[in-house]
Amino acid sequence: MSERNRFVFKVGTSTLTYSTGKVNLRRLQSLVRTLADLHNSGCEIALVTSGAISVGAGKLGLKVRPSSTPGRQAAACVGQCELMFMYDKFFSEYGCTVGQLLITKSDIENDERRTNLVNAFENLFLYGAIPIINENDSVAVDEIVYGDNDSLSAQVAKLIEADKLIILTDTDGLFDKNPTEFADARLLPVVKEITSEVMELAGGSGSNRGTGGMVTKLAAAKDATDVGIDTYIINGANPDDIYRLVEGHQIGTHFCAKE
Repeated sequence: MSERNRFVFKVGTSTLTYSTGKVNLRRLQSLVRTLADLHNSGCEIALVTSGAISVGAGKLGLKVRPSSTPGRQAAACVGQCELMFMYDKFFSEYGCTVGQLLITKSDIENDERRTNLVNAFENLFLYGAIPIINENDSVAVDEIVYGDNDSLSAQVAKLIEADKLIILTDTDGLFDKNPTEFADARLLPVVKEITSEVMELAGGSGSNRGTGGMVTKLAAAKDATDVGIDTYIINGANPDDIYRLVEGHQIGTHFCAKE
């Protein structure tokens, strides 16, 4: 690890919630405790979180995610409030202060707004706060139609010049074939380069609670590794694995940064 130890964590909807759409409180608290502990040790932590639409749908009593974009935007408005309330509550219990950043694609593409974002991040770190980032789903429809927060996590990692990007999901990493279909599927512990052949291993989309899948995670990993950021895809079911990863143990799939 570098002397600074600046990490971006991305947590997906399938990791944060049950199939009911309600928040998995035990896992969320375990994740927060782990990240707070790393923060207390001197690491700089940024958390990119999905889950607003699913949590909002659950709080609104909807049995399934809304199918229309305006419906998903409304669910995201409700869910984002709930998510931040829980993050603030849990992080506060471990003595950590959090700050919310809702970002759109244009915020990153516009030079002035991008500079403002970088300044906000740097001062949050300076003040000892943990930035919690999500796409601004209520006004920016690109993400909730086309992708997931995986790509956003890579953009954040580049913005803050992170040492590592760690994507937590509901699988152990990248396999050489679909592990749900083939019993002999083998986890790939290290991927030195994300080639077209590697991208073909990604398969289809993710769970019915999220909008991403391995495709968007590999795209994010390529985006980050191309600028020298080591990226990991790990199973988020046991947040304590994060300790082992940052200590140098083999967890999930490590996508090597380009030198």
